[in-house]
Amino acid sequence: MAVAAYATLCSLSHVLDKLQHPARLRQLHVDTNQIQSLQKKVEFLLDFLEAHCQRISKEIGDLGRQIADAAAEAEEVVDRHVVDQLRYRSHKEGHCMAALSSFSQDIDQVIGKIDSLTKELTMIVKEEWVDVQKEQPIVSVPVRSLEVHLSRDKKSNMVGFDEHLERIVDQLTRGEPDLQILPIVGMGGIGKTTLAQNVFKNSYIMHHFDKRIWVTISQEYSAREILLCLLNDEKSQESSETLAELKDRLHKTLFRRRYLIVMDDVWDVDVWDELSRFFPNNRNESRILVTTRISNVAVSLGSQESYSVDFLNEEKSWNLFCQESFAQKGCPYSELEEIGKNIAKSCGGLPLAIVVIGGLLANSNMTREHWESVAENVNAIHNSKDYGQCLQILSLSYNSLPIHLKPCFLYMRVFREDSKIYVSELTKLWIAEGFLKPIRGKSLEDVAEKYLRDLIDRNMILSLEFGYDGNIESCGIHDLLRDLCLREYKKEHFIYAPKVQSVTVHGIGMKNKCFLCSTTKALQMIDLNEVHDASKLTSIASVLVCNKCKNMYPSLDKARLVKVRAVSKNWGSSKYLEEEILHPTSLRCLELETLGDFEYLSPSTLPLLWNQETFIFYSLYKEPILLPCEIWDMPHIRHFGGPGFLLPNQAVTQDSIIMENLQEFCYLRNFRWTEEALERIPNLKKLCISFYEEKGNMDWSYYCLYNLVRLQKLESLLVKGENLSLENLTFPTSLKELSLCRCNIPWESMVTIGSLLPNLEKLELDENTFEGLNWNQVEDEFPRLKVLKFFSCNLKWWRAENIHFPKLESLVLGYMKYLEEIPSVIGDIPTLHSIHVEGCNHLLIDSVKQIVEEQHENGNESLQLYIDEERYQVGNS
Repeated sequence: MAVAAYATLCSLSHVLDKLQHPARLRQLHVDTNQIQSLQKKVEFLLDFLEAHCQRISKEIGDLGRQIADAAAEAEEVVDRHVVDQLRYRSHKEGHCMAALSSFSQDIDQVIGKIDSLTKELTMIVKEEWVDVQKEQPIVSVPVRSLEVHLSRDKKSNMVGFDEHLERIVDQLTRGEPDLQILPIVGMGGIGKTTLAQNVFKNSYIMHHFDKRIWVTISQEYSAREILLCLLNDEKSQESSETLAELKDRLHKTLFRRRYLIVMDDVWDVDVWDELSRFFPNNRNESRILVTTRISNVAVSLGSQESYSVDFLNEEKSWNLFCQESFAQKGCPYSELEEIGKNIAKSCGGLPLAIVVIGGLLANSNMTREHWESVAENVNAIHNSKDYGQCLQILSLSYNSLPIHLKPCFLYMRVFREDSKIYVSELTKLWIAEGFLKPIRGKSLEDVAEKYLRDLIDRNMILSLEFGYDGNIESCGIHDLLRDLCLREYKKEHFIYAPKVQSVTVHGIGMKNKCFLCSTTKALQMIDLNEVHDASKLTSIASVLVCNKCKNMYPSLDKARLVKVRAVSKNWGSSKYLEEEILHPTSLRCLELETLGDFEYLSPSTLPLLWNQETFIFYSLYKEPILLPCEIWDMPHIRHFGGPGFLLPNQAVTQDSIIMENLQEFCYLRNFRWTEEALERIPNLKKLCISFYEEKGNMDWSYYCLYNLVRLQKLESLLVKGENLSLENLTFPTSLKELSLCRCNIPWESMVTIGSLLPNLEKLELDENTFEGLNWNQVEDEFPRLKVLKFFSCNLKWWRAENIHFPKLESLVLGYMKYLEEIPSVIGDIPTLHSIHVEGCNHLLIDSVKQIVEEQHENGNESLQLYIDEERYQVGNS
C-alpha cells in the first residue's frame, strides 16, 4: 500500500500549495503556520517513502493504507472548508473567527493522525533494518548509455525472429493470385505483433504491395472505427456516412490494387465475418495478415495454414537478452554472464518477458548482488504457467520502479486496451490526479514528460508515434502490462475522489449518462451532497454514475457537488434551454462538449471549483463558448483549450488575479491582448489564438496583437485568422515553435521571423499565410530551425541556400498546388533526415525524388523521403 500512500500524499501536497497561494490567502481565513507544518510532515513522508519503498515489508501494508486514508481525509477537509468559505465570503469578524477556528480544529485532527502514523512507520522500518550492515563494496557495471534508450525511432527488436520474417515475407509474396489470409498464432507476449510490424515495414514488402494498411482490432472493437482506420480517414470521425457506405468506399479504395492488410490482435471471428466481403479479390496476389492468440479464430480465418510463433530456445533467448541488457551481442562482463544466462533461461522463451527484464537490468545500477536477486525471484516462479508466468515476471519490472513512477503506470488502467494515448492528454491527466512531485526549475509538464520517458525506457509504456520534430506524440501499453496494471491497481486503489470529469452539454439522446464520463452504459443512481450558494443549505443531488467510475473512486459517496448554470440553444430550433451541470468540488480537469450554442451564466459558481487546473472545450456549433467573468478568479488554471471560446476582456483589471500557473491558452478566440491581460499570465508557454470578423468590421489593431511580444516565456505560438494582417507584428524572442494560418504576410517579412527569432526550432505556414508567389531568401537565416512545414500555400518559386537552414532536420510539404520544385541545395543540409510530401503535384514530387536519389548516390542514405505517408524506396521508381 506504499503506492497509495505516496500518491495521496503527493496530491495533498499540491492542495496545500494551492491553499497558500497569495490570491487564495486574500480570500480565506487560514492559519498559515498550521498549514506549513502539515506541509512539512507530508514532504517528510514523501521523502521517506521514496528512500525506503523498496525496503518496506508486506507487514506494514495496512499502515500504508492508513496513511493514504489520512491524506485523503486531509484533502477532503481542506476542500470542504475552502469551498464553504468561498461561497459565504463573509467579512464579519465573528464569522471569520468561527471559520478559522473550525478549519484549524479539523486540520489539528488530521495532523495528529499523520504524526501518529509517521512515528509508527519510522519505528517499524527502524526495527526491521536495525541489523542491516553497510553493503560491501561491489564492482559496479556502468549502465547502458541513455542515448540508446532515447532513440527517436526505436525499432522493434527482431533478435531470434529472422527466420520467421523471411518465411512470412516469402508466403505473402508468392503463390496463387487469389486473395490469401495468413494468420500468425501464439500466446500474448510471444512476439506476434513485433513480427507483423517488421513484415509490414520490410523493404521488399513495401515494394511488392501498392497499398499497405495496419489496423488493430482487440477484444473491444467498433466496426465503424475499424473501417475508418482501413480507409485512413481519421478526419471523418464525425462523418454521417453509414456503415454500408463506408464498406462500399473501402471496396472501391482497394479495387484493382495489390494490397496488404494487417489485422492485429483479432479475438473474435465475428469481425472478420463482418468485413471480409468488402476486401476485393483482385487476383493480383493481395494478402491479409492476421495476428491472434486464439487458435480457433485462426482456423476460421485462414485460407492458408496458420503460422505459429513458438517460444525462443536458450540460444535465441540469450541473444535477445544481451541485446536488451547491453545493446550488443554477447555479455561484455564475465562476472554477470552466468547469472544473465540463468535469468534469460528462466523467462521460458517468452520474448516480452526477456525484453522487459532486460530493460529492467539495463536501467538499473547493475551489480552482481542485484542480478542475483533478480535471478532468485525469476527462478522462484519458473514453474508457473503461461499467462500467470508472464505477469509474475512483469511484476518484477513493476516492483523495481521508483515509487514516484508507480502511480503514473497504474493510471494506465483507465485507458481501453490497445488505445492510442496522446501524450498531451496523458500528461494533463497525471497532473490533474496530483501524481507528480515538483522538481525545482521544471514545470509539471516537464516533470510529466520525464516520467513518461522513464517508463518508456523501462519498456513499461510503448512509444507509438513520433512527430516530425522527434517528440513522442502518442503512446500505449501492451495488453500483458495492462493486465498487470489492473491487478496491481486493485491492490492499491489509490484514487479517492473524482478529479477528472468529461461532460456532454445538451446532447440529443444523452439524458441518461454518467455525470463524470458521459457514458450511457451500466448506470446506477446515487445520492451526493450538493453545495449551493450562501442563501441555501447543502441539499441532496441524485446523479447517475457508471460502474467504471464508481469502482474507480472508493470514496465517491463522500463527494460534494457544485451546480453551474448555462444557457444553450436547442439543437435545430431557436429555443433557449437552461442547463444545470453538476461538478465535484474536488475537480481539477474538466472536458466539456456541447452540441449547441453554449454560454455560462453569471454570476457563476465555477470559482468554487478552487482546485481547477484544466478546462478543455469541444463545440460542434459555430459559435464559441462564452466563459463567465469569474474565470479570472481561478488562479490555479494551467490549461485552457478547445476549438473556440471567449474570455470576457472587461473582467481583466489591475485587481485581477495573476494566473502565474497558466501554461497554455489553446484556440482563444477574438481576445484583446491589452497590457493588463498580459500581466495576468506572465509564465505562459503555449498560445493558440484565432480571429474572425465580427459585426462592425473591427480593425485588427483593436486586438493589440503587437503586445504579444511581452510574453517573454512564450515558447509555442499559433495564430489563425481571416485576412489578418501581421505585417508589422513582432514576436517574443523566446519562441521555439511558430504556426501561422491565413495571416496575409508578404514574403519579404520572413526576414523578421528568421533573423529576430534566434531560438525558433519549428515553423509551420498554413493556408496562404504569406502573400505572393516568390520567396527569395537572401539574408533571412534560421539558425536553429529543425522543422519547416508548408501547407496549402500559393508559393510557386522558392530560392534558398543550404546555409539558411544549418540545423534543419525535417521538411514537410502538404498540398502545395503551385510549387514545382524545391531548392536542390536543401538536400546538402547535413542534419536533414526526412522530407515529407503529401497531396502535391507530380513535378514537385519528381523534384524531391531527384534530390533524395542524388544524396543516396553520394553516400547520404540517412535522408528519407515519404510520399503520402509511404516511404519512398530509392532506385525503385
